[in-house]
Amino acid sequence: MKLYIKYMVSVRCKMMAKAALEKFGLHHLRVELGEVEIMEQITDEQRNQLNSELLKSGLELMDDHRTILIERIKNIIVEMVHYSEEYPKINFSNYLSDKLNHDYTYLSNLFSEVAGITIEHYVIAQKIERVKELLIYDELNLTEISYKLNYSSVAHLSNQFKKVTGLTPTFFKHLKDKKLQSLDEV
Repeated sequence: MKLYIKYMVSVRCKMMAKAALEKFGLHHLRVELGEVEIMEQITDEQRNQLNSELLKSGLELMDDHRTILIERIKNIIVEMVHYSEEYPKINFSNYLSDKLNHDYTYLSNLFSEVAGITIEHYVIAQKIERVKELLIYDELNLTEISYKLNYSSVAHLSNQFKKVTGLTPTFFKHLKDKKLQSLDEV
């Protein structure tokens, strides 16, 4: 039986979901971002109890097919941008369609209608958040970040970063460095 959990986008969330399942004696076959497959069939009462336990951790079981599909789209994007070693080099619309077995136009229209943002803008927002993380970690330069996230150029990354944040990547990094320096003075 598959269960879908809202806001399960980190390793910590996966651990909390596993703990909740174990608390109720449920055996999981797999726990992925946003999706859990368990061996048992559960009753409505068990489902309600599990949901109450998950809510304590900020997680939530989902029932609505449209909401589940939106969360799956978000989870695929988050996993691709934040947790994959390399950004897929294939057309993203094909990648998403293949992963979810739905026509991209349907997915795109549904996402825009329910989430109030296009898939493209959601991907851009996630990529910019990833760029911020990589700038803060200071392990990669802008050229390497640009390549890692499949930008056509450093200029494209910089323009998109500035459009979203209002800052250039270099200025953002400078702010981070300045903040770290002031913390050292404490």
